[in-house]
Amino acid sequence: MNIALLGYGKMGKAIEKIALSRGHTIVLKTSKTSGNEIIKADVAIDFSIPNAAVNNITNCLNNNIPIISGTTGWLKSYQNMVSLCNDKNGAFIYASNFSLGANIFFELNKTLAKMMASLNQYKASIEEIHHTEKLDAPSGTAISLAKDIINENEKYDDWKLNENETGKITIKAKRVPKVSGTHSIKYKNNIDTINITHEAHNREGFALGAIVAAEWIINKKGVYTMRDVLNLK
Repeated sequence: MNIALLGYGKMGKAIEKIALSRGHTIVLKTSKTSGNEIIKADVAIDFSIPNAAVNNITNCLNNNIPIISGTTGWLKSYQNMVSLCNDKNGAFIYASNFSLGANIFFELNKTLAKMMASLNQYKASIEEIHHTEKLDAPSGTAISLAKDIINENEKYDDWKLNENETGKITIKAKRVPKVSGTHSIKYKNNIDTINITHEAHNREGFALGAIVAAEWIINKKGVYTMRDVLNLK
């Protein structure tokens, strides 16, 4: 499989290492917006920056190249990319977190949220910890976790960053050197606390998940998620 890496920072290099170990070829690696050279690829993996992601995804879909994107911070344009993918009969996966373990954690979060929906005495909150080089806060993963809780619990209608407000899920974002990513969901009242946590030890889990997604999407058409890739539906 010929892979284009759009965003060749630490994540791009981690993806490259795993891709090569699985017998794939890297035909393009760039930290700039992709151009016509994208046509050399069978699939593109985008871990760029927010202001480049939409251009990268658009370019791939316009050139009939399946695109996997793990870039966060651009999701105001997500529905536009979904529409473009459908218009072009393309293939597109976005995930806030490609880690296989983290996607199991997403499912645990939904299950716990359903169980807690009728227990109004508990207050839900989220804490995320990442390395100091991470540009956005809160993380895309934390936002996805919050949205899944909101979908299952009428008590909440939105989330707030570092603020405690009635009807909102508080997301605390911390930046600590050399932390790959930790996400904790907490339900607390004055009697006890329920807590579930996913902790990434390194970038390899994210990189492997992105490669697995890229392998899966070949010869498919449509907009998918990691739930499709992992057959979690």
